Amino acid sequence: MSGGTYYVPEQSKLPIFASFGLFLTVFGAANWMNGNSSGPWLFFAGGLTFAAVLWNWFSIVISENMAGLNSPQLKRSYVIGMGWFIFSEVMFFAAFFGALFYIRALALPWLAGEGDGVDNVLLWPGFANEWPLMTTPDMAANGEGATKVGPDAAMSWPGFGGLFSWLPFWNTVVLLSSSVTVHFAHTAIKNNNRKQFNIMLGVTVLLGFIFLFLQAEEYIHAYHELGLTLQSGIYGTTFFMLTGFHGAHVTMGTIMLLVMWLRSVLKGHFKPDDNFGFEAASWYWHFVDVVWVGLFFVVYVFG
Repeated sequence: MSGGTYYVPEQSKLPIFASFGLFLTVFGAANWMNGNSSGPWLFFAGGLTFAAVLWNWFSIVISENMAGLNSPQLKRSYVIGMGWFIFSEVMFFAAFFGALFYIRALALPWLAGEGDGVDNVLLWPGFANEWPLMTTPDMAANGEGATKVGPDAAMSWPGFGGLFSWLPFWNTVVLLSSSVTVHFAHTAIKNNNRKQFNIMLGVTVLLGFIFLFLQAEEYIHAYHELGLTLQSGIYGTTFFMLTGFHGAHVTMGTIMLLVMWLRSVLKGHFKPDDNFGFEAASWYWHFVDVVWVGLFFVVYVFG
């Protein structure tokens, strides 16, 4: 067979445990959001179960690779698998960007009585199509008796005068800088410069944590000073769904790069011609950066 033999791993129960952990996480999250006191416990139990499975699973894969069991054909399958995983993530965010487009271009004009939605003026009198949506249809129709209330202020473009005090701007600077440093790390390992690789990858991980800290500060500011929450109408919902899921992906990407950095610093893993674990994590990181650029313009600048 061209390309060598194909290594077939032993049978494993890890996929079953991983599925159970994910189920428990989602089930716990649903109960948590519906006010069930057991929800948080189920959510964190599922998360810990899934994390433990990944730790063991990745340890096995790394050990197999270090033992030379992975043939070139199997390594190509890793590349293809990572490519399909990133593609599925692209479709995930495309659904949310599509939902935002539908709301802004179709749903809000229809609710405001534009086009074929003139009859809705009877349901939501006085509702105007605007974005960010500060006055919800419920507020327009029921005034102070409304239960669905919009935010007090929006997390929108402040103009060039307020740029340097605007947290999303610094988030963008930090994340784009991390994309540059991870590229330098990639170049360094290709040139067999482990010292520079460790430094640049360490800086990338640090920038990832800084981004998460700044986003937490942004959420605190939004909740406590702007009245912008998940419950503040469709603007609050789409804002936190898009930026929140992106933040979750940054968290996952930061952990992936941290593991690669520890592997290099503590174990001396990765060579110029054998570093796919790091490459896969760096591909994912570049994807996260590209998504943020889209979010920055769609949600913040033109939002």
